[in-house]
Amino acid sequence: MAEEGRFTKRYQAGDTPWDIGSPDSNLIHAVTAVPIAPCKALDIGCGTGDNALWLSQQGFRVMGVDASEIAIEKAKAKALKANARCAFWVRDILKGHVEGAPFGFAFDRGFFHTLGSERERESFAEKANGLLEKDGLWLSLLGNADEQRKGPGPPQRTARDIVNAVEPYFEILSLASGAFGSNHPNPPRAWVCLMRKRP
Repeated sequence: MAEEGRFTKRYQAGDTPWDIGSPDSNLIHAVTAVPIAPCKALDIGCGTGDNALWLSQQGFRVMGVDASEIAIEKAKAKALKANARCAFWVRDILKGHVEGAPFGFAFDRGFFHTLGSERERESFAEKANGLLEKDGLWLSLLGNADEQRKGPGPPQRTARDIVNAVEPYFEILSLASGAFGSNHPNPPRAWVCLMRKRP
């Protein structure tokens, strides 16, 4: 609940460096290069909806969920303006029911890394597994602990943090060091992790 309140305050103040106004380049690359075929998709922690809107334009049937009412209202307005077929809901993914499951593809850009404990991360991985259909894919972008920085930035996780949490529930197809899609000349480093649901 404290985390939700923190994000609400940041949206109210306009202090949202993660909200870059365009889809993340890592998502675009994964969908086009892997490739990931259009299917029913879930954008977890969708923010103001840019990634969900892009997926919709590629033929995905997208549901975006976020705990921030402000973010969801902005996402709905963007979808209306773009005439995009997306559904957006205010949801706490860890506690609430998510309509529309199972999904063929799940995406999160910076949700997984907000979970501070190993137990929370493993619980989320289990939840993500339950929301996906057989052989469903999950692409997660997380702050990378290998980055040495002095200023603010996304929470940082190690490769071990990721593997420990997801391995019981997902086969890791790729785990690569990269950078978040960003408007800034030196974007924060990221882990780009593509996984397939285990039976």
